[in-house]
Amino acid sequence: MIEWNNEKAAILAEMFRLMGDHTRLRIVVLICTRGRVAVGDIAEAIGASPSLVSHHLRLLRAVRIVKAHRDGRHVYYSPADKHIERVIEDMATHVAEAEGRPTGEAEIHD
Repeated sequence: MIEWNNEKAAILAEMFRLMGDHTRLRIVVLICTRGRVAVGDIAEAIGASPSLVSHHLRLLRAVRIVKAHRDGRHVYYSPADKHIERVIEDMATHVAEAEGRPTGEAEIHD
């Protein structure tokens, strides 16, 4: 079991806070499902400007949710590690399971 302290709790809370933004979460999900993805491809897929996507990727890199790979002039992004992929996959499965429940259970409304 992982030994928790205030510093580790703060780091984890910051990671979840960053993924709590709709655009950043869409970026992370896209990267986890596609693997290595360029900024332009991410921007096109989610309907955002490349500069906005780059800004979000900078924040996600800072907390080690994604990592960058340079290939010549191009930079590609991928999940930082398998832990990030598993968290996204597990939560997506959780949401999919909730869709099959009767109305009123595990619903989130905007």
